[in-house]
Formats: sequence, structure tokens, C-alpha cells
Amino acid sequence: MVDSFTIRRARKDDLERLVDLVSRLKRLNGEFDSLLTPTEDLEREVSKYLESAISSDDYVVLVVEDGGKVEGVLIAKVVDRCFYKPRMVGQISDFYIMPEYRRRGLGYRMVEEAERILRSKGAEMIFAEFPVKNVIAEGFYRNLGFREITGIFAKEVK
Repeated sequence: MVDSFTIRRARKDDLERLVDLVSRLKRLNGEFDSLLTPTEDLEREVSKYLESAISSDDYVVLVVEDGGKVEGVLIAKVVDRCFYKPRMVGQISDFYIMPEYRRRGLGYRMVEEAERILRSKGAEMIFAEFPVKNVIAEGFYRNLGFREITGIFAKEVK
């Protein structure tokens, strides 16, 4: 039952736990593709990123909390696609829920809350970014009505 959980905006006092969660996400991404291997100073870089995102009006940083402990994070921002309509879109760039809290409807609730906030900031469409080999994320977003519209191809330069 998800009623005992709280979804709220992240606060600066959440930073230590959020660094752990986002670092877990980045390491998981590296398992999907070696071109997503995290840097040696991952936690420091994640900390800088989160400090900036939490204090910025451009970002939406949501957490799911259970009994006072943060167990998931969603980070999104509004992006101007100046060449396309709709022009203003919300982009979910980071989303991680601890494994023992998955499959309880929390992810759906977090995306719905992010969508509500992003819409209030002018977004008319929502994007989600994740590794192409993450079929669980793909299924999750498809169930929410998302579909693919672009592809990113990469090649290492040696």
C-alpha cells in the first residue's frame, strides 16, 4: 500500500542520501553499457549536480520518503526545443527507487507529480532519458504512455 509514503520536493538536508541514490543509478547505467561507466569521482560530481539542481528553479527534484528515510529520487527540468512544437518539454534525466520499494506504484506516482509540476512550469510534453538496454525502464515508461521519438548513437573516438 503506497498511502504510507510521501512524495515531496527534495531539500538540502536530503543531499547525502540523494548522492547515494543517484550514484547507484549511474553505476546501474554503467552495467547496461560500458559507454556509461561512471567516473572515479562519481560521488563528488553527483553532489555538485544535486546541490545545483535542488537550489535551481529550473529543476524538479522529487523524493519518495518512507518513515523519514528517502528511498527514491526523480530529477527533471523544463527544456526549450526551439525548433519543434511543442516547444517547452519536461525532461526526466534521473530516476531511481531502491529495489525493495519498486512495484508498489511509487514510480507512477512520482512521474505523475513531476508531470504536474513540469506542466505548471510550461511543459507541454514529457521526455524520459535512460539507457537503451534498460528494458525495465522502457516497459515502465511505455505503460505510462511514453513512446520513443529520437535515438542517440555513440562511438568512442580513439
